[in-house]
Amino acid sequence: MYYLYHIPGKKIGVTRNLNNRVTLIQGYKPNEYEVLDQSDDIDYISDKEIELQKSYGYKVDRKKYKNLFKKMTINVTEQTSTFAIPLNKLKGHLMDNMGMSWETSHGTFELDMQTIKWITDNAKMSMYNDKRSYIYNKAFSEFLYKVELHNKPLNLIGGLTMPDYNKSQMMFNKIRTWAETRGLYEKGDPMTQYVKLQEEAGELAKALLKDDQPEVIDAIGDMVVVLTNLAHQRGVYIEECIYTAYEVINKRTGKMINGTFVKDEN
Repeated sequence: MYYLYHIPGKKIGVTRNLNNRVTLIQGYKPNEYEVLDQSDDIDYISDKEIELQKSYGYKVDRKKYKNLFKKMTINVTEQTSTFAIPLNKLKGHLMDNMGMSWETSHGTFELDMQTIKWITDNAKMSMYNDKRSYIYNKAFSEFLYKVELHNKPLNLIGGLTMPDYNKSQMMFNKIRTWAETRGLYEKGDPMTQYVKLQEEAGELAKALLKDDQPEVIDAIGDMVVVLTNLAHQRGVYIEECIYTAYEVINKRTGKMINGTFVKDEN
């Protein structure tokens, strides 16, 4: 699906992923832009973009959207992975290709939120062509190894095996894409999601009382979906909320009392 979006006073553009292109890359929260049209016909949406750019008085793109859309290519050598993209446009193209993977002598690399951040922070402009950028495969591999070591202890907590990190990270994006295509961000509101959260909390309480493990899993999953969408409607990401909370509790000390962790008073 292609979305024709409007940032009032700024621009009209087209994207296949509003969350990545408009919010993450350009920095506009869901309530700061509007979707003017959507279609799975790239010819229609490309013509409509030019038409509305003229109608609203914005700068008109020199090329139609359909003529700009290209799958990102990566040239791999033993030492480097080179992107046929200049540094100032690299992040946008990486976000558009979320989930893409490629093989190197150091293993398989895959694009997710964490790896994209590392690439954009460490990529260098090619000395031979300023329209190309590259990363060193060994350095990227060492970063991924550190991430793996950092996450490994989590796999042992309570004897549980944690899901693959990259798949877990991608799941939040899938939830947002699912909600976006169904109009939850355009027409929904946080209070409705909050009411939904309370309903799911009630379902979790019932499942716990019945000791019904499948229903417990279902209810927790539903609550995560609701919280992901509620956060997005408030202009933040669930990952940011989780990270912020962890940074607070990580520094807490205390002890278990009657089955509850009670933090020490400062």
